[in-house]
Amino acid sequence: MEVRDPVHGLIQIYDVEIPIITNDFFCRLRNIKQLGFSEFIFPGATHSRFLHSLGVMHVGSLAFDKLFPGNNKSKDLTRLRETFRLACLLHDIGHAPLSHSSEMAMPPVKDLKIPKEFFRGDQNQDRQATHEDYTIKSIADSSFSSAFKQVEDKFGVDRKCVADLMTGFARDPGYFTVEGINYFPILHQLVSSELDCDRMDYLLRDSYFCGVSYGTFDLDWLLDNIKKCIIDDTVYLGITERAVLTFEDFLLCRYHMFIMVYFHYRAVCLEQLLCKFFQTSKEEYVIPGNIEEYIEHDDHFLNKILRKSNNPYAKAIVKNQIPEKIFESYNGEQHKKLEIIEKYLKDQDIDFIKGSSEGRISKYYDDGRENYLFPMKVVRIISGRDEAEYSDINQATDLFNKFRKTHSIMRLHCDVPSLKAKEKSDLFDFIAHVNSK
Repeated sequence: MEVRDPVHGLIQIYDVEIPIITNDFFCRLRNIKQLGFSEFIFPGATHSRFLHSLGVMHVGSLAFDKLFPGNNKSKDLTRLRETFRLACLLHDIGHAPLSHSSEMAMPPVKDLKIPKEFFRGDQNQDRQATHEDYTIKSIADSSFSSAFKQVEDKFGVDRKCVADLMTGFARDPGYFTVEGINYFPILHQLVSSELDCDRMDYLLRDSYFCGVSYGTFDLDWLLDNIKKCIIDDTVYLGITERAVLTFEDFLLCRYHMFIMVYFHYRAVCLEQLLCKFFQTSKEEYVIPGNIEEYIEHDDHFLNKILRKSNNPYAKAIVKNQIPEKIFESYNGEQHKKLEIIEKYLKDQDIDFIKGSSEGRISKYYDDGRENYLFPMKVVRIISGRDEAEYSDINQATDLFNKFRKTHSIMRLHCDVPSLKAKEKSDLFDFIAHVNSK
């Protein structure tokens, strides 16, 4: 079966994958917007997690076939290819309504009763669950398991190893080992790393549907230049030297999309209004820990609750009415001024919304320390030699150091029309005074 995608063209879906894609667990993503509240700013941004997930699987298949060319792959490589395809397809299956926007309403992770083998080390079971936790629970321990029967029978896929590619920890390294070579690291990196198939799809897709050009990069050139880097019988993800500039462009595209689209003040403020709704009407909407009940929770489910609610924050969300933005800061000095204004609002008992958006061009290196489980490499191919030379990606580009610090944007919003004349006058006089310093 093939589906038509406005970003990638035709996407192939195997017959044995149809039970997975048509299952209620995956179909729920049809009704979850990729960018949450962003459609209020970019009206075209109504694309779903369902479509994005198909796109990630498509990009993943292209990447795998570049790394392992030819149609006569061994049985073991065919099994790994399908395992990897499913990891790409299902990486977002645990997202809550409006994607990240409602994740703050998730219960403690202990309520999900995720099998212990999927937790590494001493995990805090009292921490708030994330969409990644719901993803692992869906794949590893739910009725969704019945949808995997055909891929299990045809390819020998272990669905729990699909989940391992997302967590970055292989419970059975032998599953990912072919002829003595461990391919787990490179496959995990293509699922979640600085150069993963998720980002390759969402940057192009979000840019397309938002009607902006910030997220466009040369996908074909990146895929043509990804390489297997074999170190001590373990394979890591690498790119050739000639693709480093394209990789830098990829990083900058992500950075610009965060600043211009994902951090847009209106979408951030609407998320904060939703947070206020959850805090002030805790009984109106609860995300269940029961994974079977979670299937019902999509954008329509939450929007229906918001439309029926008498909560003022819910009403503001439904009507797309955010309080006026009264101050915005982009750097340390401005942040200090914002804190002074924030304290004034609290002292004067004036209701306000604070929006805070933080992002870094890369989380790969933070103050010189590598944060990912597996290193990404740059490959130098030397004429006349059979073996290539490898170096860490941070040695080939200075963008990691240049943009190492978090870029933070903070805003204060206030319902100015509701203030008394003197309150309003005093507030703006105070803001002007703080700004003049």
